[in-house]
This record gives sequence, structure tokens and C-alpha cells, in this order.
Amino acid sequence: MAVTVPDGPALNAGIWKLYREFFELAERRRRWVLETDVPWDQCNPNTPPEIADVVESFCAVELFLPDFVGKALPMARTVRGRAWFLANWGYEESKHSLVLQEWLLRSGARTENQLEEVANWAVVGEWQLPQDDVRGMTCYTMCQELATWLHYRNLRLLLGNTDPALNKILSLISIDERAHYDFYVKVMKLHLADDRAGTLEQLKRVLNGFAMPVTHLLADSARRTAAVKNMNIFNEALFYSDVLVPILTTLGIDKAELRNRALQKKSLPPTTPR
Repeated sequence: MAVTVPDGPALNAGIWKLYREFFELAERRRRWVLETDVPWDQCNPNTPPEIADVVESFCAVELFLPDFVGKALPMARTVRGRAWFLANWGYEESKHSLVLQEWLLRSGARTENQLEEVANWAVVGEWQLPQDDVRGMTCYTMCQELATWLHYRNLRLLLGNTDPALNKILSLISIDERAHYDFYVKVMKLHLADDRAGTLEQLKRVLNGFAMPVTHLLADSARRTAAVKNMNIFNEALFYSDVLVPILTTLGIDKAELRNRALQKKSLPPTTPR
């Protein structure tokens, strides 16, 4: 894989400034503690099994954290803002994995042995980066973070108040995912200011072929992705209306800039989040 860093000094300085703002805001407002910030005594043992299955799928995707961080860091290691963000991102995603596993246990939806089985089969395959440079990965990860937020938000809406513990967990994770997306939006704006034509070309390629990471590597992936689609948590129409269109609006990109053919609704496989 080519490790290319197209950033110049001004862009690197801008990314570092964004990371410092991201980190300081997270420290003041967004940090949460697994043991004390979730009402564990309000786990509902009667939460429908189909909800627990989706939570298990989300948890399994999070187990690919070594691939996500380990493969992205070498590409970004010479740019401090990118590298430090990835380290912080990995910490936050590890918490997501832990808190989802904890709910599966405390709700009685899964046993320790069952979760150990998930940990074993979830990482048999190895995930590869979908883009080969940092700007392409910025385009991809921005889309992926908003799509991930959408998964958690929609599962929370589906759940309602039937399980206060899981409701709180999904809220905490959703806030984190939205913060990750906001960071990448700001980095994308720097790229657009630095090289609008080149950045738009990479964004177009990402949108045309977008798929959530690693879901094809999960055991029984077809059933899992079908469940997410059938529960209206994520599908191609939601990707278009709640991911693609808001991104273009937020970045101030007119659809004509990406050519109309790049904005057709794609027949994307419904997927679970990272």
C-alpha cells in the first residue's frame, strides 16, 4: 500500500489545531465512565432477542479495532494531528466495544462463553483499508462515521425506553460517533480549501463505492445485514438521505460538482457499523 501524505505545513498545522480543539472539548464535556455512567440496574432481561443480535453484531465489528488503528496509523504517522486523533479514536472505540459487551452480559442476552466465541470468530478475517492515502481515508472515514452514528441513533429510536441501560449506552456512543464525524468534516474543509478539485474527485469515488467496514467478514454476515435492513436501521435509502445529502450540504458542495451520475442512489448492502 502506498503511504502518501499530500499535506503541506499549513494543512498539517490546521489539522493539529483541530485535534487540540477536539481533545479539549472531549475532556471537558464528553468523557464517560463505563461503570458509573450507565444505569446497569435497569438492564431489561426481556429486551427482544433481535435487538440483542444487532448489539452483538455492532460489538463484533468493534473487535476489528487492531485493524482499524494498526493499518491507518502508518499512513498518518508523520502528521501529528492525524496520528494523535487516531490514538484517541482507538481509545474511544475500545470503550464502545467494552460497554456493548457488558450490556450483553448484564442483560443476560449472552454468556461469557458466547462472547468468547464472538471474539474468536469475529477476527478470523483481516480488514484492509478501502483507500490508499490519507485524503482518501479522510473522505471515507467522514462518511463512515456519520453512517455509524446513524446506526446507533436508529437502534436507539427503535428501542425506545424499554431498556434504560441500553438506551443510555446507545446515547453515549452516538455522541462519540458524532464528534468523530464533526472532526473529519473540519479536516475535509481544510482539504477542500487546499485542493478542491482533487478532494472532490476522491470524495466522488468514495461515495460511489461506499460500504461500511468489515461486515462482510462477520460470521453469518448475510443474516446480520438483512436484520439491520429489515429493522430500518440502515439501508441504501437512509445512506442517501441521512449520510450523502447532509455531507454535501455541510461541506457546501453542489451536487453538480460531483456530476449527477455520482449522486445516484446506490444499491448498497445494508451494513452494521464499524
